[in-house]
Parts: sequence; C-alpha cells; structure tokens
Amino acid sequence: MIFHQADSTAVNQTEDVTAVPVKEEIQESEPKHPYQVLQSLPADATPAQQDSAIQAVFHVENTHLSTRPDTLHLPGQDIGENVNEVNLPQYYRENFFSKDSLLHPELDGGRYGIAGDPVPYTIRGDDTITALLLGCFILAMIAFSKSKRFIFRQAKNFFYEPSSLTTEIAETTNEIRFQSFLVLQTCLLFSIVSFLYTLECVADTFILSSQYQLIAIFFGVLVAYFLFRYFLYGLVNTVFFGKRKSVRWLKHLLFITSVEGILIFPLVLLQSYFDLSIQNAVIYVAVVIILVKILLFYKSYVVFFRQKGMFLQIFLYFCALEIMPLLSLLGILEMIVDYLKIKF
Repeated sequence: MIFHQADSTAVNQTEDVTAVPVKEEIQESEPKHPYQVLQSLPADATPAQQDSAIQAVFHVENTHLSTRPDTLHLPGQDIGENVNEVNLPQYYRENFFSKDSLLHPELDGGRYGIAGDPVPYTIRGDDTITALLLGCFILAMIAFSKSKRFIFRQAKNFFYEPSSLTTEIAETTNEIRFQSFLVLQTCLLFSIVSFLYTLECVADTFILSSQYQLIAIFFGVLVAYFLFRYFLYGLVNTVFFGKRKSVRWLKHLLFITSVEGILIFPLVLLQSYFDLSIQNAVIYVAVVIILVKILLFYKSYVVFFRQKGMFLQIFLYFCALEIMPLLSLLGILEMIVDYLKIKF
C-alpha cells in the first residue's frame, strides 16, 4: 500500500485562502470611527442614544503617567530626587548681580513700550477747579440774596457823597463777612486768571508736583497784596486826613474790590469753558483794572482833595498808594513764575 503525504504548502495555502475572507469580514464588521457608528443608528436617534452607542463600541482606557526618571537636566548636574519638586535649583535662583547691593527686583522697572503724548491740561477737565468755581457762584448768589440792601446802599454811597451831618449806617457782622468773602473771591479769580496766562504765554512745566500749588501761591500773594494795600491806605489816610475819612475810604475800597471780582468772574468762565483767547482775556482784564483805577481816583478826589483844592497832590497820592503796589505785584508774580518754571 502506498501512502501519499499531503503537501504542507498546499494545505497552508488553502487554509490561508479560506481564512482571509473571514478576517476581512471581522474587520469590516468592527467600526473604526464614530462616524460609522452614527451611520448605523436610525435617523431619529437622540443625542443621548448616539452617545450611548459610541461608548458601547469605543472603550477609553485610563492613562497612566510615566514613572521613569526625568533625564532632561543640565549637563554636569545630578538628577533630581523628586520630579514633582517645584523649588528652583540654585543655578536658577542666583545670577551675576545677586550679591550686588543696588539690585532690587521687588521695585517696578517701568512700563514697556513708548509713552504716548499726554493730554494737555484744561480747566474744563479739572473737577476741583470746576467745583470751586461752582461753589463760589452758589455762595455769592446766596450772599447776594441776603444782602441786597447793603449792596445797593454801598453803590449809592459810592457815587453820592453824603454831607458831614448825615448819620452813617454801620454795617452788620453778616455784611462784613459778605464783603470779606467777595474780596477773597476776587483774589481767587485773579489767581486763576494769572495761572491760565502763565500756562499759555510763559511756561507749562513747573517744579511743583501739582498745578493747584501754583494757584495757591498766586492766591496767597494776592491776599497779601490786598491786605498790605488796606494797611497802607489806613495808615496814610489816618495820619493826613483823619480817622473818619479813612474809615469811609476803606469801605469804598472794599466795595470796589468786590465789584472787581464780580466783573472778573465772567472772564474766568469764558476762558475756561468757551475757549476765549488769551489776547482777548488780557484786554478784558486791562479794561476792568483801568475802570477800577478811574473809579478809585475819582473817589479819592471826592473824599480827600475836593474841599482842599489840592489837584496836583492827588496824583502823587494815587501813584504812591495805588499804581506802585500794582506794579510791585506784577513784578513779584513774574519773579515767582521765573523761579518755579523748569528751564530747558
């Protein structure tokens, strides 16, 4: 009996031929993408059903971080004991300037980039000056409403000189306070006008830390000027003309100073909020000052020199007590501005 041994190569080829379709069918039956799973679902499947179908086919395994030591370290340095150590090594914490006494890393080194052009200063954008002017206006209106008779009496007495036999009405405490407030308001308004003129025509940078300090300096100088002028008038008039005429003159001087502040107030508003040019502002201030000086010249003549017939002496009196202090005030203000401004 003769036995024929089967060819192993042929058998293997047969098995391979029959096994390949089965493997392809298995690979085709298992979806590889979520899109294939969603295509096998009905068209009206809800999102929850779609999510459940994807989770049933694709199983996400937990990811475990590697526990192998970190070999990414600097050459020549030992491997760290703990990979979770957050403290920086010594070569990160120290540098060339660590032991320098001038090194202060806690201080701010400034901003990055290029600074833009600063917004120019304006009174209309200054809330403090705006509130101050508004407060002056409100207080002046309240005081005027309560002292209308006093104001009309002062205006009448200024242009009409009563006889020596007429009994003068003494001012009350509230009326004196009202006049003092108007005089301080005049000083404040002139200081603001001087400040605006300085910014426009002289300089806009000063050694002071705030522009309010410059206004305060102008205000203090103007208050000292008016106090010195009242003291000088009282001293000279009491010596040469008597106490009664001196007191009458001081009352007229307080009244005309208050009126001067009232006339300057519209200028401050126009220059601050309506962009009035500095040339027109200077002309306005000059007209107000000249008008006030003319009224004071007329009143000094009526009070002191009309009955004595001294016409030439009034010019010496007026120049010594009115013109020279005014020129001195302008010179002092110019010296202060020249000292405080930053010279490049």
